[in-house]
Amino acid sequence: MTAPSSHDRYRLIARLTGPVGPELSCDECFEALDRYVELELAGGDADAAIPGMRAHLEGCSACAEDRRSLRALLGSEAGSSDGSGGKTTGECDA
Repeated sequence: MTAPSSHDRYRLIARLTGPVGPELSCDECFEALDRYVELELAGGDADAAIPGMRAHLEGCSACAEDRRSLRALLGSEAGSSDGSGGKTTGECDA
């Protein structure tokens, strides 16, 4: 087994010690995630609008997965040009 690179060591230390700046809790992240992802997809400065979100997402795999899923969902809806929001005929809204 080889020794980790200095970049890998830095990332590990950063994850263990936590962020230098503000960080949100999971509850705060969940409340602001829709707005954050919408800003990202619109090309806005999501990190400036919601300080601490980036640090939380880098340290919390559960919230990072929620972000990936939401980006995929909103990205597919934005790509739907027929206004169906990605739904196929006969698909239920419920």
